[in-house]
Amino acid sequence: MSGTTAVSGQVGRGAGPPASSVGSRLLSVGTALPDGVLTNADFEEMMATSDDWIRSRTGIGERRVGGTTTSLAIEAAAVALDRSGIDRELIDLVIVATQTPDDLCPSTAAGVQHGLGLTCGAFDLNAACAGFSYGLVVAHSMLGSSMRAAIVVGVDRMTAATNYEDRTTAILFGDGAGAVVMTAESTGGRGVQAWDTGTDGGHSDILRSPIKDGRVTGVEMNGKVLFKHMVRYACTSACRAVEQAGLCFDDVTAVLAHQANQRILDAVADRLKVDRGKFVSVIEHTGNTSAGSVPLALDAAVEDGRVRSGDAILLLGFGGGLSWASTVAIWQ
Repeated sequence: MSGTTAVSGQVGRGAGPPASSVGSRLLSVGTALPDGVLTNADFEEMMATSDDWIRSRTGIGERRVGGTTTSLAIEAAAVALDRSGIDRELIDLVIVATQTPDDLCPSTAAGVQHGLGLTCGAFDLNAACAGFSYGLVVAHSMLGSSMRAAIVVGVDRMTAATNYEDRTTAILFGDGAGAVVMTAESTGGRGVQAWDTGTDGGHSDILRSPIKDGRVTGVEMNGKVLFKHMVRYACTSACRAVEQAGLCFDDVTAVLAHQANQRILDAVADRLKVDRGKFVSVIEHTGNTSAGSVPLALDAAVEDGRVRSGDAILLLGFGGGLSWASTVAIWQ
């Protein structure tokens, strides 16, 4: 993988198609959602809100609650690994994208590696809601050097970091995980075709989960300002990645974007002049699962046939940092 980095003010960007003779291929996806369900009706009992108010502003009807970050990550990775059909001895790397680890040390990825009985390297990364898309880019790079196969997991247990006294943020978040298995690919006709990443650390105060007195006190967000910036950054990144891949949006079968808010998904689609139907949405039943949301959307699209082998897909993450990452790939 090769890329260029441009810095303008406090905005950093890296972009480029894979230049190595060895790339990466996405073989399979798996997900995990906990059994607990927190509905809008539950929130009506907890605070001054209503189902209509929540749905009209977010598109969310319910969220899944429970488990641990590690257990959800293991479950999703195990499903993806089983579906891939490859020998687990080929797995040389586990990357877990999360902002809600069970412990600061050891990493969640270490728990996944052990839980699956793998013998490989493992580490976490944190790019908030863009984390899974960043993980794809990192895995692609490492598979392009010497590794054979990797598991990339996006997982967050956001309900553990939610302030339920703040109705503007509490209604958004749920728990969930998704994972893909990636292998080295030498033909270039499949797998990751191009990517774009970026960060604007100058606006980190717009969306943050601060630690005070040793604990996370909840998500702090300026929703209106965040909406404006994230729609702009997401659209720019998506355009760059699609262009780098030598495609246009008509060539893209599905957009698997971060499930932040249905309004944001619709605004990104409209600004890109892409049919809203191409944007896969699962947010009604999952809420915002941060790093887990992109693979959850991918799994839903594969399951219902919207994404089939050979289809070009765009995986688009954006969130705290402010960070964003777009990956264009040919599925399977």
